Amino acid sequence: MPTELIRILISLVAFAAAVGLIALVMVWVERKVCGHIQRRPGPYEVGPWGLLQPLADALKLMGKQLVMPDQADPFLYWLAPILVFVPVLLLYLPLPVGDGLYALDINLGVLLIIAFAGFTGLSMILGGWAQNNKYALLGAARTVSQSVAYEIPMLLSVLAVCFVSGSLNMAAVVKEQGTWPWNWNVMTQPLAFVIYIVSALGETNRAPFDLPEAESELTAGYHTEYSGMGFGMFFLAEYANMIVVASVATVLFLGGWQGPVLPGPLWFLLKVSLLVLLFVFFRWTYPRVRFDQLLNINWKWLMPLAVANLALTAFFVKVAQYAFVK
Repeated sequence: MPTELIRILISLVAFAAAVGLIALVMVWVERKVCGHIQRRPGPYEVGPWGLLQPLADALKLMGKQLVMPDQADPFLYWLAPILVFVPVLLLYLPLPVGDGLYALDINLGVLLIIAFAGFTGLSMILGGWAQNNKYALLGAARTVSQSVAYEIPMLLSVLAVCFVSGSLNMAAVVKEQGTWPWNWNVMTQPLAFVIYIVSALGETNRAPFDLPEAESELTAGYHTEYSGMGFGMFFLAEYANMIVVASVATVLFLGGWQGPVLPGPLWFLLKVSLLVLLFVFFRWTYPRVRFDQLLNINWKWLMPLAVANLALTAFFVKVAQYAFVK
């Protein structure tokens, strides 16, 4: 077996284990942040400071019976939780955690992530359709509209950074930015960064854009009829996708692993953690928007701004190239 293939397989197993650990940590962080924002302590009974509460929740989830509704489509019903989680692991392959620390060195790493990210929306649609439940079907319909809408400005903001860097290789984009914050793309592309963060909330179905699973309207949306680890796979995929979008933002806008004094991987972990914490603050700070507001934010604001930013970026890059040639 080729060495590269062995490296990829080992990396996928490591990523799967890391996602499970990240999910446990994120459940605790979410609850503690929520508790403090709402002026209450959050979990503190199970283990010191409630640290073992996520483990207790995970064991309870794994012990629950898997029940499929009558008249549901068996094949699609069980395929959806697998399809929502497994492709997410592929998104971690081209992410450079440090200088030379990545599972797969590919020149089109940005394109690979954008391509495989679409499987998440597809699996939600399949799961919502297969359950024979009106709330799940409405959640699937919302997923279609939301995913299609917010993928476009996110892609345009990413393209603006790639134009500046002149590469789709994620390691090359990081090296182009340099060590110090004033050289990072967030300084030269602040509008693209804001568009990316807002679009990332929409793509990962995080509040205030969690319309496909809005419990106050649709019970649980696209995963209403899933129990046990069927629901658990959707749950894991949400946190895995959060880490991916935060990692991509770190690579494209925040200098990746680069930074003064501290080791590269530590800088990368710190930046990703701060972005994920920002997503958590958004969830417990802003109320859920209506669905028409969700789409208006995209089509009336994010799309025009993203197109204008991309056009201006392309213009100035071309002018800079012409001046350099001269």
